[in-house]
Amino acid sequence: MATDQLYLRDAYLRSFDAAVVAVDPDGRRVALDRSAFYATGGGQPHDTGVLGGLPVVDVRKEGEHQWHVLGGDGPLPAVGATVRGELDWDRRHALMRTHTALHVLCGVIWNEWRTAVTGGNMEPLSARMDFEFDPLPEGFGATVEELVNRELAADRAIEVAFFPRETAVEDEDLIRTKVNMIPESVREIRVVDIVGLDKQADGGTHVRSTAEVGRIRVMKTESKGKGNKRIRIEVVDA
Repeated sequence: MATDQLYLRDAYLRSFDAAVVAVDPDGRRVALDRSAFYATGGGQPHDTGVLGGLPVVDVRKEGEHQWHVLGGDGPLPAVGATVRGELDWDRRHALMRTHTALHVLCGVIWNEWRTAVTGGNMEPLSARMDFEFDPLPEGFGATVEELVNRELAADRAIEVAFFPRETAVEDEDLIRTKVNMIPESVREIRVVDIVGLDKQADGGTHVRSTAEVGRIRVMKTESKGKGNKRIRIEVVDA
């Protein structure tokens, strides 16, 4: 049974009940029929919290299963058992704010310079993204910080929707996210739309509006080779 990833439709779900469908004693991990814990992927790290009274220290998706690695000394729950999961909400919400800030950054840079993102990674309230710049425009750090914070303050709504693959690949606004590179087995594409600014195929968690992010600070810009520049940001309260 494939794990129902509850966070794809409700990023604000903090606790849930689920059935254990598989157990790996050697790895101290369990798979569930449903989960609100985000599994590491797309540059966003896994959630932490508590599952069945044990700390969740890692979450990974392998095939149909989403595996939850459990710490502590207590026994693992058995297959068929019902367990309650509770997220570390402060960490999750910080990651949601950070992920949305990165999408705003992508939208601003694309709209202003038509420059595509080449990679990225995040931690709670800090992140980096790489872009196809060579060289960076003069005064880029201060300019992009001002533009991003203007968009955050605009309180743009953020909508999540699911589209058939055939519809998504024809959406010109999604071309730069390379929907055609998503495996053919994925027939439904999840789209995160920062209304009026940025639309991307994305599997991560986000806040409901840009104002919920707060503000960003551009901490550093650096070269990562010809045609590839890195931007490091921090997310702070408004």
